[in-house]
Amino acid sequence: MAIEYRLTLAGDIPLERVAELVSPEGFEESALPGYPRLLGADLQDTSGYTVSIYGGSDGYFDAEDDDGTQWEWEPDRHVNLVFHMPKDDPSGRSVPDMVRAVARVLAGRPEDAALVLNGNWLLLTRIAGILRRHRHAWWDNYGINDIFL
Repeated sequence: MAIEYRLTLAGDIPLERVAELVSPEGFEESALPGYPRLLGADLQDTSGYTVSIYGGSDGYFDAEDDDGTQWEWEPDRHVNLVFHMPKDDPSGRSVPDMVRAVARVLAGRPEDAALVLNGNWLLLTRIAGILRRHRHAWWDNYGINDIFL
């Protein structure tokens, strides 16, 4: 069983620009013919996760907000960064390292964005330049409240 965090950026963004921010060590491109373009990096040894990066159009994303309401977003063009990590992280570094990578991407890109846990729970949004953390107990649990300050 794995845990996935998805960071979505609105816009038609070159995948390499995003990949350089999330994985400065490098990334690989999938060579499967007939499939959409996909970049990835295996950062298990250094950060405890792998990441996949791909673009799309006519997006529809939804997640549960803090108060249980359904948050919805429909960007015309978007880039998804999906962080895959094991359910058990004995080192405790994968989530803080992932959030630091998200912070690098958000610092390096101006687009609207959303971070969602397992496709269900909204953790972070940036709309019109305003960054908002959701599910404060999640941030407190990992002790990462100050990463975006």
